Amino acid sequence: METAVLGVENSLTDRRWVANDADPDAVAAIVRTGAVNEVVARLLAGRGVLPENVAFYLTPSFKNNLPDPLILKGADKASERIAKAVTSGEKIGVFGDYDVDGATSTSLMLRFLKAVGCADVVPRIPEREEGYGPTPEAMRDFIADGVKLIVTVDCGTSAFEALDAAKGTDVVVIDHHEPDVVLPDVCAVVNPKRLDEPLDNPCRHMAAVGVVFMVLIAVNRLLREQGWYTPERPEPDLRQWLDLVALGTVCDVVRLRGLNRLFVKAGLSCMARGGNKGLAVLREVSKVKDVPTAFHLGYLMGPRLNACGRIGKAGLGMKLLCAKDEAEAREIAAKLDELNTLRRQMCEEIYKQAIGQVESATEPQEVIFAYGKDWHAGVIGIIAGRLKERYNVPALVMSGTDVQIHGSGRSVAGYDLGAAILAAKEKGVLTAGGGHTLAAGFSLMPEKLDEFKAFILDYFATHKTVDKPANDYIIDSVVDIGAVSWDLVQTVSSMEPFGEGNPEPRFAVADVAVASAFPVGSGHVSCTFVGRNGRTRLRAIAFNAADSELGVSLLNHKGALFHVAGYLRPDTYRGEGNVQLIIEDLARAS
Repeated sequence: METAVLGVENSLTDRRWVANDADPDAVAAIVRTGAVNEVVARLLAGRGVLPENVAFYLTPSFKNNLPDPLILKGADKASERIAKAVTSGEKIGVFGDYDVDGATSTSLMLRFLKAVGCADVVPRIPEREEGYGPTPEAMRDFIADGVKLIVTVDCGTSAFEALDAAKGTDVVVIDHHEPDVVLPDVCAVVNPKRLDEPLDNPCRHMAAVGVVFMVLIAVNRLLREQGWYTPERPEPDLRQWLDLVALGTVCDVVRLRGLNRLFVKAGLSCMARGGNKGLAVLREVSKVKDVPTAFHLGYLMGPRLNACGRIGKAGLGMKLLCAKDEAEAREIAAKLDELNTLRRQMCEEIYKQAIGQVESATEPQEVIFAYGKDWHAGVIGIIAGRLKERYNVPALVMSGTDVQIHGSGRSVAGYDLGAAILAAKEKGVLTAGGGHTLAAGFSLMPEKLDEFKAFILDYFATHKTVDKPANDYIIDSVVDIGAVSWDLVQTVSSMEPFGEGNPEPRFAVADVAVASAFPVGSGHVSCTFVGRNGRTRLRAIAFNAADSELGVSLLNHKGALFHVAGYLRPDTYRGEGNVQLIIEDLARAS
């Protein structure tokens, strides 16, 4: 076993510190490209970036890198049918999902269709209690309303019953969720995870909004070739909507590699220009004052959009993203901010109850199950994520009545939850279910609850790819407090956007003492560290840590020396360029 970083075998969060070692030859090869210094080269090599890919990784561009959208199976038929609906003046129905990816996918489709002259487009975002994906009732409503083409975005791949109800009306499915072996019998299914798609398809790991963007590139090209655009009806520049693509991509936690990095990087620049009134106002209420980053999208803006789908009217997010009137946008954004506050309060109470259920177990659990009849179904996914983080095992959280139980799960590496849920559905244990490797949703009858728990445990007993989930804390670099500088932070920021597949670099700072520490906000701890020389200082904050062992140790430090680890972020308080450490872990120095 490799030596623990700084000798930390058990931190105050009960984790082992492990180095994200980079191959020295790979580091040297990246340095020789002349694109980056050794610090960034080491970080890139640790993420498996090859020298020949450094330029695209750091400064992705559309030129020569955007593939033909028709590499996606079904994209030819989908684009042809949407283009026909546009030029024929048909009424189009767009059915999305209630999360951020669904809202951005729906908004992107609506904005494009309106821009190319579609006067009659009917959007529909289901309320969470309706369940995920299209329903037979929704399809029949579209048809009764005179819709001639139904487009589902971020859903539909497994909605066989619903799409059967739409027989006689053309349906195009644009999705990215794990499919069944058999695809729905519709006009076209565009999904980079189709089983007949090659595994190296560059679109494979896209969020749904990215897939929608690719399809619209094809539609736009067809309309151009057909002479649809005129001086009175000009061709739209699809790049103006990359802010929506970036938001949906980040919030759906897909890999920020390849095309996804390109979309997010370009989308953040687009968002900074403030062309979308709804997004501009959302930035304001989210208190994003700086140039937006992936962090702002994922942790500040995204949760507010998600709040309406969790505990409010699901369609509010989509309406905000499509808003052209600033007053309307401000009204909606204020409502979303209010809902998000309520959502956070609700989560804290349910989280405490769920922890109580877990802690009452007599033995450690390989999979966590938590259930509350009165828990709001809109937040159980958040609770599952927090439990997974706390206990480092798959967590499935459920709520519901005596009629039906709804659940949401989050998993860890080595435990393919999406596959487990699909297997349970095929076995008849679940009434509905689907998702990704690390996240899934499902529904079941109350009388099947015990059978479901047993099925999941049995499934993972034979299908997991690790004996025990790793509980390592990966550190990219150890730095002396004196080496923490504005230049270092700016150098690291060249690797943005950070997210899944490109994690933000973690730094460990050794042998520091706490000069001051005090609680701030709702459960945070602000502190200042000082080096052994007593002069070099570093501001830091530990979020939601006041009641944890980590936070208590900072507040009651008694002059102890620590090793501290986390993220280095720019701090522009009062216009000055300073550095702040976002504390994730802490260990006592020997």
